[in-house]
Amino acid sequence: MTPGQASGLVHAPLADWAQSRGAAMALQSGSQSLTFAELHVAVTQGAQALTRQQAPATVLVDSTRPLLQRLVDFLGIVASGRCAAVADPDWPAAVLHSVQTALPDAAGTVLPAHPLAPFYIGYTSGSSGLPKGFRRHHQSWAESFRICLQEFGPDAAACILAPGRDSHSLFLFGMLLGLWSGGGVVVQERFSASAALDTLRSGLTPALITAPSQLILMLDVARHKALAPIAAVRLIMISGARWMRNRTAALRALFPCARVVEFYGASETSFIAWMDTDEDSPAAVVGRPFANVQVQIREAPGEAAHAAGTGLIYVRSPMLFMDYVGAGDATAALRDGEWLSVRDLGTLDAQGRLSLAGRQNRMLVTQGKNLFAEELEAVLEAHPAIALASVHGLADARRGSLVVAIIQWADTPPATQPHALQLVAWCRQSLEPFKAPRKIFVCSHWPRTASGKTDHPALARSLQELAGATPTDTPCLQPLP
Repeated sequence: MTPGQASGLVHAPLADWAQSRGAAMALQSGSQSLTFAELHVAVTQGAQALTRQQAPATVLVDSTRPLLQRLVDFLGIVASGRCAAVADPDWPAAVLHSVQTALPDAAGTVLPAHPLAPFYIGYTSGSSGLPKGFRRHHQSWAESFRICLQEFGPDAAACILAPGRDSHSLFLFGMLLGLWSGGGVVVQERFSASAALDTLRSGLTPALITAPSQLILMLDVARHKALAPIAAVRLIMISGARWMRNRTAALRALFPCARVVEFYGASETSFIAWMDTDEDSPAAVVGRPFANVQVQIREAPGEAAHAAGTGLIYVRSPMLFMDYVGAGDATAALRDGEWLSVRDLGTLDAQGRLSLAGRQNRMLVTQGKNLFAEELEAVLEAHPAIALASVHGLADARRGSLVVAIIQWADTPPATQPHALQLVAWCRQSLEPFKAPRKIFVCSHWPRTASGKTDHPALARSLQELAGATPTDTPCLQPLP
């Protein structure tokens, strides 16, 4: 470990790498690249400029700049002792204005960087429709980098392909991991599955950090083009959503030399649990806690009908976030001293494996029994004709909630697409009958959040709009016969 890594500051190793491997590639985006020496100079100049300008203690990164320059700006803000807030380039002007006016420390005193000082504000979807800001201190991510290398091995310190936006904390983490470890990082201005596969085949990036939706697109491109296996990849790190383990065999065929790991966490917690992917493991299993994480399962208030052992997941670790920024949010994390819950529900088995039942606010009560939307979604997405699923409950006087599934077809011939009764039978092979959907709709334009996840609230709104549609309307949801 270098002195910079030991300092507990996210940006500190850059000075070490500028001295020991200054000519090595640090950051590449398309045809542009910076060596570690060049990056260190640019970051130092950025920090000095902010100091001369007497910039506030929290600075919003200019989201209109190219991604490579945004990363340089981010590091310059952090190196100056300030906290960098990262906006999404696709935010409407009104949302950007709301976020900017809610930034803290507009006139705060700027102090020298400290491991427990804030360095980053990221944003997740909030219940009000406005982004929910979360603030992290240096130590929380420096410790995340350290435990990542400890658990995933030396390949996590290789050059990383992080083909997502800096506004998605998963990809920003991957970008900073590559710079902190000295391996370097390759980014994409806009995600392209074909370009990602070309980069991975080149051998430049032995490690990949990715969301499941990106991997599925890469697998589809590889299948359509009949691409040869890519042996240069040694580590694939998957997070951000549930990995469809029925696609694991195809993933291993495309990347035969890669160790494939899934990890579970949240913007507020960093890492919680991980596992080497296993297509035979139940979909709910997310692995064992990281070595520096403690997990407790606590009873959820008012949820006495849960299956035995299921409760709120609380974690304690040195990687937890500081606080939220902006207005309150009913979906915010719960704190109890050093313990934190992001309102996920789950169980711990006798082997110490954590299973994720679902998010507390996505649990449905139907026929007097509890159904986690994520459980049914996993079964539907295991069907070869289905790419994505979103499960909802509609008010029903007899059942409490009528279980409704919205699906997106995979890239398969229409002749292979099942009817509704066939999908219900598919679900009942794995689930109790009450968990099978009563209605199924097909969505022609699948909505996603800024981080690439399914936008379940948007689909719920589409269901409500469908209920009031007139014959002249053309809703994006069509009932599956």
